[in-house]
Amino acid sequence: MTDSAISDAPTGYAAPDPDRLTLYGSFTSSSTFKPMLYLSLSGLSFDFRTVNLKKGWQFTAAYREQVNRYGKVPVLQHKGLTIVDSNVILDYLARTTGVFEPSSEQHRWQAREWLAWEAANITNVAKVRHYSRFREVHPAVMDYFRPEAEAALSFVDQALEGRDWLVGDALSIADLGCWGRMVFMAEGGLEIERWPNIVRWSNAIKAMEGYAFPYDLTPKKDRTFAGR
Repeated sequence: MTDSAISDAPTGYAAPDPDRLTLYGSFTSSSTFKPMLYLSLSGLSFDFRTVNLKKGWQFTAAYREQVNRYGKVPVLQHKGLTIVDSNVILDYLARTTGVFEPSSEQHRWQAREWLAWEAANITNVAKVRHYSRFREVHPAVMDYFRPEAEAALSFVDQALEGRDWLVGDALSIADLGCWGRMVFMAEGGLEIERWPNIVRWSNAIKAMEGYAFPYDLTPKKDRTFAGR
């Protein structure tokens, strides 16, 4: 897709205020929802810049050269740094702000272990959702990815047996990284009621101040969040 074929895309991206957190993303993106959820629950102030995936803004030369060379979302810019990948962003935010960072060193490493595991496994939930809603594929493709998604959900459900949170005794980036992508599971026909521990855990996250469902939380246009 050429830049000329993409409508309404910005022709350039001004450098953000280095002292503010600036997140680039899309309201349809499960990867965007993860850092959006972190920032909303944390009460931190930040700026959101929308990247219209449907119109292909992520493929423009301006976006690739000035924001993310991979042509994807989300992206976080802060203090002159550009950080890509949703789980790397969660890692950065926890290290930088201390919010949702486990208290012990062992738990901090376990939280990041969950993020790595999520990227390899819960991503199958996102694929089932994507192929169900946005892109039709051969049934054999779904026959491969759906059991993988269900296995990932079952693993999380088992890990939550007798526990409130995935790591330690408080909400952490492990929970946000996993639930932030799993939240779209129903759009792929994966009914959450099959996993009762996930139901209980997700309800605890939803009850927190600042929580909202993805389409309500992530703006469709640029927006400044003042924080709490």
